[in-house]
Amino acid sequence: MLNNLLQKHQFRLLKLLSLVSKRQTRTAMKKISLILEKKGRHVYSVTAATSVFDALQVMMEKNISALLVMEKEELLGIFTERDYARKLILQGKSSKETMIGEIMTADLLTLSPNHTIDYCMEMMTDKKIRHLPVLENKYVIGMISIGDVVKFVIEDQKQTIQQLETYIAS
Repeated sequence: MLNNLLQKHQFRLLKLLSLVSKRQTRTAMKKISLILEKKGRHVYSVTAATSVFDALQVMMEKNISALLVMEKEELLGIFTERDYARKLILQGKSSKETMIGEIMTADLLTLSPNHTIDYCMEMMTDKKIRHLPVLENKYVIGMISIGDVVKFVIEDQKQTIQQLETYIAS
């Protein structure tokens, strides 16, 4: 009985599998620029001479967990909640007396708007990082967080499900 059902709907199943496969391929090829288009390109930054306390104030006010460290348009590093916990609190330093330049992460990994979202996810997973600055011609044009990526993937999967449901219903 199952064989008869499969034979009867073989074309529909192949078409459905083809749609899923094409959709997954399109997702794999989507670029970081799509996330930036949706979320915007605004970034929050401080200078290396900013106190950790003041940087934390900015992070609290903006409800963010990372700040880029810049001098004019030059990217020097990134300051994250993880830097605060590991390099300040656990070292017994004072947030009012310590400058961002002393504890920021200076050895940065970055993305370009042309990198794929899959590449971004791999990098974040492999390197255990949650924020990646996006550079174009050495200039910062945005920052992608792991939350941005997850949100994008979920929305993309919802679209795929909706398209498949529409196809099945037709």
